[in-house]
Amino acid sequence: MKSCDKWSPIIAMVAIDFGFAIVNLLLKRIVDGGMDHLVFITYRQCIATIFLAPIAYLSERNRRPKLTFGILCHHFLSAIVGASLTQYFFLLGIQYTSASFSCAFINMVPVITFLMALPFRLENVNIKGSTGGRAKVVGALVCLGGAMILTLYKGSPLYKYSRSGVATHIVDQALKLSSGKRKERWTLGSMALISGTLLWSSWFLLQSYISKSYPCQYSSTAIMSLFAAIQSAALAVSMDRNFSMWALKGKEEILTVMYAGIVGSGMCYVGMSWCVKKRGPLFTAAFSPLIQIIAAMFDIPFLHEQLHLGSLLGSITVIAGLYILLWGKNKEMQNCVAKVSQGTEEIKDQEPSSQVDIL
Repeated sequence: MKSCDKWSPIIAMVAIDFGFAIVNLLLKRIVDGGMDHLVFITYRQCIATIFLAPIAYLSERNRRPKLTFGILCHHFLSAIVGASLTQYFFLLGIQYTSASFSCAFINMVPVITFLMALPFRLENVNIKGSTGGRAKVVGALVCLGGAMILTLYKGSPLYKYSRSGVATHIVDQALKLSSGKRKERWTLGSMALISGTLLWSSWFLLQSYISKSYPCQYSSTAIMSLFAAIQSAALAVSMDRNFSMWALKGKEEILTVMYAGIVGSGMCYVGMSWCVKKRGPLFTAAFSPLIQIIAAMFDIPFLHEQLHLGSLLGSITVIAGLYILLWGKNKEMQNCVAKVSQGTEEIKDQEPSSQVDIL
C-alpha cells in the first residue's frame, strides 16, 4: 500500500505530461491554420466544464465543502493564472516559435515555482549549514542561465528534412517574411512564453492553498474551467466582434478542441490538483521537462519542426539545473527526516528513566 502511494503520483504526472505534449502538438497545427486563440480557449474550457460537472456532482456531492465567496474568488483568480491568460500566452508563443520550443519554456516552471514559494515559506533555503540548500540555489541559477539561452539565442538548425503537404505551406509562408520580421516574431513569441511561464508557476502556489480550503479536485477544476470559459469569451468578444470566427472548420479543429478540453483542461488539471495536494507544488512542477521530451518525439518526425542549437543547449542546461535543484530538495528532506527520527529515539530513551524516577 505504501509503495502504491509512493508511485501513484509519479505515474500520474508522467501520464499528465504525455497528455499535455499531445495537446501542444495539435495546437500548433490549428493555430497555424488560423484559428483564433481566445475562441479555442473558450471552447476548450466549456468542454472541460461540461465533462467534469457531472463527475464532480456524483463523486463529491457528499463531501464537498460549502462554496463561500472567498473560495469563489480564489477559483476566479486560479482561472486567470492557470487557464485563460496562461493558455493565451502559450498559444501566442507556439504560433510565433514552435511546439518543441514552447515546451522548453515549461522547463523553467519548477525553478520559478521554487523562487516564488520562498517568500510564502512554502520552501526554505539553508545556504550556510546545508549541502542541499546550496544545491537548490546553484540549480536555480543554472536553470535561469538555460532560460536566457532559450530566450536570446536561437542558433542554426541541427538537421535538414524534406517538406511536404501542410508543413511545406507553413514553412514557405515563414520564408517569405523578412529576416527582421522573423526575428521580431520569435522575440514576441519568447516574451509571450515567459509571461505564460510566470502565470503557470503562480498557479501551482495558488493551487496549494486551494487544495487545503476546497479539497475536491473534480469540483474545483470544473469551477475553474467555468470561470476560464467566461473570461476567455469576454476577452474574445471585446477584441473582435466578428462572430464568424466562432465557427469550427473541419474535423481537425473539432477533434483538437474536444481532446484539449477533455484531456488537457479536464483530466490533466484534476490530476495535477491531486498531485499538488499529495506531494506539493514543487514536486508537481518538477515533471514539466517531460512535456518537451515527449513533444519532441512527435514534433520533429511528424510535424517537421526544426530543432535549433539554442533550443537544445538551453533545454539541456535547464534540465540539468532542475535536477540539481531537486537533488538539493531531496537532500534537505532526508536531513529533516533524520533529525525527526533522532529526536523520537531520544524521547524513547528518556521514557524508561522517567518512569523509574516516578516509581
